[in-house]
Amino acid sequence: MKLARPFPRPLAALALAGAIGVATVPALAVQDSQPQLPGQMDVSRVTAGTYQTDPAHTLVGWRVNHFGFNDYFGSFGDAEGTLTIDPADPSAAKVDVTVPITSVSVVSAGLRDHLLRAGENGGKPDFFGPEPAPARFVSDSVTVNEDGTSASIMGQLTMNGVTRPVTIEAQFTGAGAHPRSQVATIGFEGTTTIRRSEFGIDTAIPMVSDEVELMISAAFEKQ
Repeated sequence: MKLARPFPRPLAALALAGAIGVATVPALAVQDSQPQLPGQMDVSRVTAGTYQTDPAHTLVGWRVNHFGFNDYFGSFGDAEGTLTIDPADPSAAKVDVTVPITSVSVVSAGLRDHLLRAGENGGKPDFFGPEPAPARFVSDSVTVNEDGTSASIMGQLTMNGVTRPVTIEAQFTGAGAHPRSQVATIGFEGTTTIRRSEFGIDTAIPMVSDEVELMISAAFEKQ
């Protein structure tokens, strides 16, 4: 026995509409449409002022190579700081952000302990030690690219008691009102690469790479 051929999709849609009633068709269209995200990559939404980080949604990821086999990942959270920006003069923007080293997150509890444990017999710790001071980045200057949505942020990174110049390549990712608080919010992502040996952290080089890639995802809320 041959099975009946299914309706072509346009005819099937008409049949469905007739079966359920024309009045419900607009409701179906609403369900199929996607709501607009609160944050949009639209620089016209950015307003001048001072913004503070949303610590729960601001992360600094890090990546190192392990023994030449593969890369290992981790992150820092709970970043606190400010962004002062005027869309009429974005090159005058200022960033000052502090990241607690003790917030480091990795998939292995043993590795986290190694990153934060004291040195043996009172010696220098392999990495940060048990009571590390927070890392802090303070911008010196901002160069906005021609696209108007990306920039190079030059500044000073202080970590492990050492201050070194660092340039962050930043990208504007969205602006708008936060859907819960209705506070104006701006998002950015950034990347840079540092050498940990320049900050006094040289354990296991080159088995664990000296170069550390940093990947930043930041949300700032207007004050």
